[in-house]
Amino acid sequence: MGLSDCKVNTAIAVTDMGKAKEFYEGKLGLSGSGEAPDGGIDYACGAGSQVHVYPSASAGGSGATIAFWETEDVDGLVDELSSAGVSFEQYDQEPIKTNEKGIAEFENGEKGAWFKDPDGNVMAVGNPTS
Repeated sequence: MGLSDCKVNTAIAVTDMGKAKEFYEGKLGLSGSGEAPDGGIDYACGAGSQVHVYPSASAGGSGATIAFWETEDVDGLVDELSSAGVSFEQYDQEPIKTNEKGIAEFENGEKGAWFKDPDGNVMAVGNPTS
């Protein structure tokens, strides 16, 4: 058995669990499973996946996308998250050019929108092409 046979989830380091909890639960609408041994929280997502948010002194904003949620309705999810106070990034450089809502549309039919948590970690929502 290799890594390609294993389920994978994401772990996101943050500097302030209070602010992180407010963002992940209050703005993203995720439900935590209680405190983990490392002081973090596991947030269950679709298809048995999860996001683990944990405190770390070495936390810092990643300039790259570290978590990606798949949805069939990018526009609807962006509207929902925006109304909860999530700010979507604006990009105007190939290959990513976003519209006024922060959604990029690609030639292959994919759509994506990016946002940051309080530590500057970049995350995205997008639609699968298959």
